[in-house]
Amino acid sequence: MSPVSWLALREAVPALAEFGKERLDGKVAYLATVRNDGRPRAHPVTPIIDEAHCFVFVEPDSQKVRDLQSNGYFCLHCAMNDSSGSSGEFQITGTAIQVTDERIRALAEAVSSYRPLGRSLLFELQLLEVLATSYRGGRPNRKRWVAS
Repeated sequence: MSPVSWLALREAVPALAEFGKERLDGKVAYLATVRNDGRPRAHPVTPIIDEAHCFVFVEPDSQKVRDLQSNGYFCLHCAMNDSSGSSGEFQITGTAIQVTDERIRALAEAVSSYRPLGRSLLFELQLLEVLATSYRGGRPNRKRWVAS
């Protein structure tokens, strides 16, 4: 299975993509990366989602940059509003690709809810798997999508 863009999720399961955008876009989320020695590391980030992409801007000296440039593996999970999970959970796993194309960077900056620093590096998060959980009446309702 190969990683795909946000567009593939939006085209395959529009409601799931919309739920993910509501939970992630412009909000603090937690990005887990894998160190060279195999241990995990977690970082707060603010994802940016448009119709076709899921982006994150990161400080060039941060440990997450080294992890993403080394192996690219990540897991991104939305922040929770409360301990009951009433707002729902959204998680994606996949591979991050560093973006150097200035046109794509301009697109990411244009749709961002904040102004990224000029020195920040841009990564597109390519999806392998999406997990979403909503809690209606206190019961978990889980949805899973896997890139094909």
